[in-house]
Amino acid sequence: LVLELNQVIIPTYGTMPDQQNLHTPEWVDFDDKPDSLFFKDGQRRIDFVLVYEDESKKMTHRRSDRKKQKRKRQVYESNLINNGLQLEATRSVLDEKLIFVKVHAPWEVLCTYAEVMHIKLPLQHNDLKTRKSAFNWFSRLFRVDENIIKPEQEFFTAPFQKEHLSNFYIQDKDTFFNPATRSRIVHFILSRVEYATKNNVKKFGINKLLDTGIYKAAFPLHDSSFRHLSTDPSCPSERYLLYREWAHPKNIFKLQPLDFIRKYYGEKIGIYFAWLGFYTNMLTVAAVVGVGCFLYGYLTKDNCTWSQEVCDPNIGGNIIMCPQCDRACTYWNLTITCESSKKLCIFDSYGTLVFAVFMGIWVTFFLEFWKRRQAELEYEWDTVEYLEQEEQVRPEYEARCTHVVMNEITQQEEHVPYTACGKCVRMTFCTSAIFFWILLIIASVVGIIVYRLSVFLAFSSKLSQHVSGTEAIRKYLTPQTATSVTASLISFVVIMILNIVYEKVAVLITDFELPRTQTDYENSLTTKMFLFQFVNYYSSCFYIAFFKGKFVGHPGSPVYWLGKYRNEECDPGGCLLELTTQLAIIVGGKAIWNNIQEVLVPLVKNLIGRYSAAARPEKVVPRWEHDYHLQPIGKLGLFYEYLEMVIQFGFVTLFVASFPLAPLLALINNMLEIRLDAWKLTTQFRRMVPQKAQDIGAWQPILQGIAILAVVTNALIIAFTSDMIPRLVYYWSFSVPPYGSHSTHTMEGYINSTLSVFNISDFKNESKPSSPWFGKQTTCRQVYRDLRYPPGHQHQYEHNIYYWHVIAAKLAFIIVMEHVIYFVKFIISYVIPDVSEKTKSKVKREKYLTQKLLHENDLKGVKKTMGKIADKIIKGADSTFRPKDE
Repeated sequence: LVLELNQVIIPTYGTMPDQQNLHTPEWVDFDDKPDSLFFKDGQRRIDFVLVYEDESKKMTHRRSDRKKQKRKRQVYESNLINNGLQLEATRSVLDEKLIFVKVHAPWEVLCTYAEVMHIKLPLQHNDLKTRKSAFNWFSRLFRVDENIIKPEQEFFTAPFQKEHLSNFYIQDKDTFFNPATRSRIVHFILSRVEYATKNNVKKFGINKLLDTGIYKAAFPLHDSSFRHLSTDPSCPSERYLLYREWAHPKNIFKLQPLDFIRKYYGEKIGIYFAWLGFYTNMLTVAAVVGVGCFLYGYLTKDNCTWSQEVCDPNIGGNIIMCPQCDRACTYWNLTITCESSKKLCIFDSYGTLVFAVFMGIWVTFFLEFWKRRQAELEYEWDTVEYLEQEEQVRPEYEARCTHVVMNEITQQEEHVPYTACGKCVRMTFCTSAIFFWILLIIASVVGIIVYRLSVFLAFSSKLSQHVSGTEAIRKYLTPQTATSVTASLISFVVIMILNIVYEKVAVLITDFELPRTQTDYENSLTTKMFLFQFVNYYSSCFYIAFFKGKFVGHPGSPVYWLGKYRNEECDPGGCLLELTTQLAIIVGGKAIWNNIQEVLVPLVKNLIGRYSAAARPEKVVPRWEHDYHLQPIGKLGLFYEYLEMVIQFGFVTLFVASFPLAPLLALINNMLEIRLDAWKLTTQFRRMVPQKAQDIGAWQPILQGIAILAVVTNALIIAFTSDMIPRLVYYWSFSVPPYGSHSTHTMEGYINSTLSVFNISDFKNESKPSSPWFGKQTTCRQVYRDLRYPPGHQHQYEHNIYYWHVIAAKLAFIIVMEHVIYFVKFIISYVIPDVSEKTKSKVKREKYLTQKLLHENDLKGVKKTMGKIADKIIKGADSTFRPKDE
């Protein structure tokens, strides 16, 4: 590709040409047509806009620096003209320091680069008959009115070739390349034209010029205002239609016009909104089942025997619990956990088990059906063979191609940016950097744990608890609750701060790797950022779910963290409720923070810009100046939108056993997210350069990895975080002889059997509570949900037989649940093919007709040419062998 560009498209300019040899843009004045998308002649369309500040009016740099910047810009613009582009410059209406350079690509330039970029263009109308869905009448109620946004015509397409120009469907040269394709081609040229040569190294590309401040902006134009139709009759006002029928809040229950979005913004944005819409639709099923399981738990909570025992003053009121920390904590009454036990009955029910199994299967259906939908979009949007034909090498990669190697396949020399040894060094450095930052995240989590352990002592001394107390606040504001909430808030703040740092680190590491194509670059960055975010967001949840309260010992021999802090125990209501609290704070805080970042920040900036413009005299402002004052989309584009949704997907699937309403909240959020993203993209940001995309990239294997991990995490949550397995073991085994005294299976006596007894005289001096003991009782109950032999037993304070039955049941449950769900997932993946037979038939039919059309036309041309040659040969032969007398 590099050789092809040098030989065919981008000539070698060497050093900067002399001033007199430079080509300059044509200078014109604004013609007072605010909605015009054309040069002043009204014929040549504006395909791109470059914005710079007049160097003669800059006061922030030295004169020599301003002169160098001007020189580079002039050389760059001259080389653009040498490459066939046409430029027209206009001074700003509102700010005389700004200059707008409008770029137009003529027909010949478009054809040349369309062939180099292997852009697929229409050959003829698609004659394949599409079968209408049986639910077409129902979906019509939610579709956009076809009289407003007309369906796109379907064509057979093929990579453009100038020699086959007559075979392509060209009704009008001005509309054959749509605005999105024209912008792609012009941006391709802008990214590869040089502006200087230093030490025999060429410097080129609009990105570097933007980074160094030589240009302030570079963007394609929106075709109209989003508030009203364009006054230009030749403008289709697609932006206005998108806002009215897609981005406006009134369309929250309407289906998205995906083909129209793809036409205006390109396949990359189209595939994102297609995926987000599909994910949201699938969440509807999960939300309905989740609400059903939640209602089941809510309606059956009054039948929760073990919760009734906790709240019963004759049972829970007579159970005195041991302190949960050294010295500062005091004894407490089990009835304190009454309210939390009632809440726990809602979430820790059999409905939760059913829902966890369902979500393990749901996520497989989601991924498999998305693959089919993605295959349909690949065919409809002409990206089936995109990676092989259209992906171009990144300019940054091309600039570093200084090493020559032999290609084993072609046996030809090719240029690469680094040797095999250099590549190994880069990979080692990048991998080490990734592990270092992940360990740093884990260190921050350890810091939060140390905070929990140390501050719990302070809260225990401040929030004194008395067994005889009846204050209402004591039911809710326990030391564990205060510690959990404040730690969650601090964890959220730390997460947000670290995110800012990790973004820059991930970009630096990926830039150092120097990926070959833009897809490779984004996939590499995606993997790094997700690893960082995964550890950052989920580590605290994993700690609460699987580590907190699991290794605490017993009052006579507690376990200490770092040899100083007594290991943290769960809230009296259990770690499951605490996990739900953690999820609510992180997910809720993240949603609020993202909305502030994504919506309010660009909105405020644009409002400030409009206010400043309104303070000036009333003037007619052109379309390019309106767009300049919008916010840039950023280099990473939709990366953070994907990341936000994938992190949400993780919370919905990984920890769904602790909160069945998570899919419902995600559904509500996503319905708003689609319209907010659409509104933001349509009204607050400049138009993105349309880009091709075959799929959602590295996010696909990430989603698959989360789906596999979700089965394990939910099985572990049900087994070790919830109290379901101990209750089942008690009900079926320990409530009846030989272990229990009840004649039938029952949950009565469960609480008394699960709280081990501890003799207060066995407290060590450093653990003995400072507050005096009351009453005549000489024992307290050990850590909640602990199963040990009582004092006086030959194995006192060791785990009893009930404990080992529970452990065996938990392990058996995990193995059975995982294997059943994985087996069902395997069957579903096998039964549902990634590409439907209908889509396969369409792809094969298009290939057949495309080859037939191109080859038959070529064959006709060859036959016609050979026929003429044959006639001449025959005529020549006749004249040679004709008798002389004739």
